[in-house]
Order: sequence, then structure tokens, then C-alpha cells
Amino acid sequence: MARWEPDAAARLERAALQLFVERGYQNVTVVEIAEQAGLTKATFFRHYADKRAVLFGGEEMLSSLLAEAVADAPDGATPLAMVGAALCAVGTAFTDERRELATLRAQAVAQDAGLQERMAYKRTVLAEAIERALRARGTAEPVALVAAQLGVLAFQAGYLRWAVTPDQGYGPLAVDALAELAAATESLGVAQSTSTAEPVTLRRQSNT
Repeated sequence: MARWEPDAAARLERAALQLFVERGYQNVTVVEIAEQAGLTKATFFRHYADKRAVLFGGEEMLSSLLAEAVADAPDGATPLAMVGAALCAVGTAFTDERRELATLRAQAVAQDAGLQERMAYKRTVLAEAIERALRARGTAEPVALVAAQLGVLAFQAGYLRWAVTPDQGYGPLAVDALAELAAATESLGVAQSTSTAEPVTLRRQSNT
């Protein structure tokens, strides 16, 4: 085995995504990914805990970027402005070199129900990171909850648009999606209560 393995993580990621799309996630082994990349199984495990980590390994980094951007937003910024700043911040992780991989990743997830469930969990993790950061800035719980959910919807919409729009960066596309979602909520109108009961406080569902 060669001692020098340039770009091993990137080679493994590309090989894994190509195999997932061609053969289905469940039908691909770590050994096959390593062989496709021209590397060894040991090298794979130096970079990834398992084959699922190839798809979801950046979750903690994204959560941190989102939370830090909300925390660093200017005083007086609205909740949606803080979320918009967070979406722009994560754009640093979505470089032009990763655009092709984004399409492969979306295709791989779309083919597997288990991966779709895991992606839903990832969105929950990101939403909770945004919500906590908003509440730390003094945003009321219901507003923080709604803003965080809109932020994650915009995160996903922006990602899918970015994957197929080679001449634009991720941040502006995600912020545009956030603006569209915010406008959509305004068009919903106000719910009219038919009960005299006390209003119900919005709360996140427990993941336990």
C-alpha cells in the first residue's frame, strides 16, 4: 500500500456516492467503496466511521456554522434576518468542487427509505441548533421554533437549487428560498379560534 494517499477522503466520498447511485446504498460494502477509490478498507475507516458517515458526516459542522452565525448577527436583527445570515454562513461549506457530489448525494438518498429517514433526522438536528441559537438571542419560543423550521426548509431548497445552478453560490439561493417561504406564511392568514380554551403553546416534539 502506498504511504501517500492524496485526497483520500474526497476519493472515497466520490466512489461511495457513485456506487450508492448505481447499485443502491444497501448493496454497497465498505470494501467495494475502498476498491473503487483505489484505496484500502483501513484507509476508509481512518476517514469515516461507516458508509453512512459519507452521507451525513458534516452534520456537526453545519450545526455549528448555523448557530455561530445566529449568535454573531447584528443587534436588532429580526429572527428571519438571523436565519438568513446563518444560511449564508453555511455556504462556505458548499464549494464549486462539491456541486456534482451534491447531485449524487440527493440521488442516493432518494433511492433509500432508511437514508430518507436519516436525512429527516439531520434536518431536525439543524433546526434545533438554529432554534437554540435564536432563543439565546432572546427570541420567544414560538417565533424561534417557526423561524428555525423555515430555515431548515430553506436550507434544503437552497441546496437542491445550488446543485443544479452552476453559476450561483449557495447562500443567495438559500436566502431567496427563505424569503419565498416567509411570504408563503403571510398568505396563510390568521387562524380563527372556535374555542374559549387557553391558547396552546407550541413545542417541539421529543425525539426520545
